[in-house]
Amino acid sequence: MGKERSDPQGRIDLSSGEIEGTNARSARTGPEETGSDRQTPTDLANDEAHPSTAQPAPTVPAGSPSDPPRGAPPPSRPPTLADLETAATARGLLVLGGFAPDPARPADRDLPQGTGTLLLLGPDPARFWPLLQAAPEAQGPDPVDRWSARVIGAWAADLGATALFPFGEPVQPFISWALATGRCHISPAALLVHDALGLMVSFRGALALPFALDLPPAPPSPCDGCPAPCLDACPVGALGPGYDLAACHGWLDDPRNDCMARGCAARRACPVSPPRPDAQAAHHMAAFHKEHP
Repeated sequence: MGKERSDPQGRIDLSSGEIEGTNARSARTGPEETGSDRQTPTDLANDEAHPSTAQPAPTVPAGSPSDPPRGAPPPSRPPTLADLETAATARGLLVLGGFAPDPARPADRDLPQGTGTLLLLGPDPARFWPLLQAAPEAQGPDPVDRWSARVIGAWAADLGATALFPFGEPVQPFISWALATGRCHISPAALLVHDALGLMVSFRGALALPFALDLPPAPPSPCDGCPAPCLDACPVGALGPGYDLAACHGWLDDPRNDCMARGCAARRACPVSPPRPDAQAAHHMAAFHKEHP
């Protein structure tokens, strides 16, 4: 299978089975989100690759924003899903789904040996951006990726897990993983859609846990019974059976557009998509438009 690429807003090229990203090293969900600070509207979920090598987290001062209290004794039992969801929220993240690896699934074959559960993590719409702005990474390049590497990398070390990311090398198959959770689906606009985050789904990383979690059944696709306003929301009709990249970026150069300031109109039209700060949307759109001028 081809390497998956996605932007924290990605689209899938259904004809080739590959995801186009704003960057060859990031996989996302479409115009606006990319696995890293780079995202494209032709990606599907957030990122894809295959081998699994944890990316080291940058060294930062202790006590940086979004670092939970340290020094607690190790738990006497493996954490539950509820424990991990609480811990994710404390870090400005959400657990977006998980699954037990399947040796028959190509995307799972290079997961770390002994992985019992793979959990996918994305930004919490209510907490992520304020935490990032208060973090040391906000003052340097690639703030989203560097924050993700530090926060998720440190959490993985605490859990004895391996952190995997939708940026850097090797490219990880985040799109295949997202679909494997049962909580992500391909929307009518060919963008990845999540049962709780709609078309605003994006991934900051994943935890390859050395133990099995009891995971609930996945809910149905949010697109079931939906009138699909995403199909008509793009002012230039760039989304549909295919993705018209030139039309999309041409509109982003038009001073009449509000997508650069508020985010992709199609993503915003999804009735499940939660609101996000305009500054966050503008950051991702600027990165996306820069990658695909």
